[in-house]
This record gives sequence, structure tokens and C-alpha cells, in this order.
Amino acid sequence: MERPSWDEYFMRMAYMAATRSTCTRRKVGAVIVKDKRIISTGYNGPPTGSLHCDETGCLREQLHIPSGERHELCRGLHAEQNAIIQAASNGTAISGGVIYVTTHPCVVCSKMLINAGIKEIIFAEGYPDELSELMLIESDMKTRKYDVSENFKNLLFEGNFDLIREGED
Repeated sequence: MERPSWDEYFMRMAYMAATRSTCTRRKVGAVIVKDKRIISTGYNGPPTGSLHCDETGCLREQLHIPSGERHELCRGLHAEQNAIIQAASNGTAISGGVIYVTTHPCVVCSKMLINAGIKEIIFAEGYPDELSELMLIESDMKTRKYDVSENFKNLLFEGNFDLIREGED
């Protein structure tokens, strides 16, 4: 087996974080890295102590809200938000770091990443949020799509990649 590149290594970790998600529409994971060291991780889900969507049902699904719209109508925080909060809770600076995320950030997460001083966003899957893309361009945020190979998927998920991207958030 060939040793993975740093990008593959950290993206695998982001996908592993996504497996903790209890979202019924889309499981997302994020890893913030600085100097090739993991600073924090996050996955999408409700605040600590709150009921999870797999227990209560998905409000966004019940209201037929399309992916990429009305983010405030969700019990959960996004993976990027939880990674930022985890770092802040531990008193760890993330300015100058890189975030690996399984799905392109929404506009809310993009604004948070910009102001947190993240220097690059590396993502695997797209997301339908044009304002997010525009704001990242305006802020000169470096973004890069990481193409997940079939070998990567099979190695990490044993052929069950659809469990991670079941639906749309």
C-alpha cells in the first residue's frame, strides 16, 4: 500500500469525522490543520445535549427546503462551525490554518472561515451556494477541490461511500 499524500491523509480524516454526524440529509466532516498538524475536527450535528435529527426528524426535510437555502432552519451546526468552536474551546489559534472539508462551505461557514483567518479551504464535494463562492473570491481565500478517487473511497468506506453523501443538506 502506498503512503498517502498529506492532502489524502487529512481528507480521509475529514471523511472519518463525517461518520459521527447524525444528520439525515448530508454527513459532513472537517479537519483544521496547521503546519501539518491537526488542530481540530468537526462534523455536522446539533449542539451538545440537544436531540439529534435522527431522533427528531429533519425540519428542513419536513419543510421541503432545498439544499443551500435557509440554513437557520436546522437543529445542527455545520462541520466547519464545530471545528472552529472546538479550537476556540481549547484556546487553540487557527489563523493561518487550512481546513479540509468533505463538502464546500456554505456562505455562513465561509464568512466564519474568512474571519477566523483560515488561509485555504480544501473540499471534496460541491455545494449549491453561489454567495459563498462569491465571498470567498472577494476575500482572496484560496480554495481547492480535492478529487476523491475510487481507491480512496473503497479504502476508507469499504464501498459504502453513499452512506456519507446520502442526501442533501
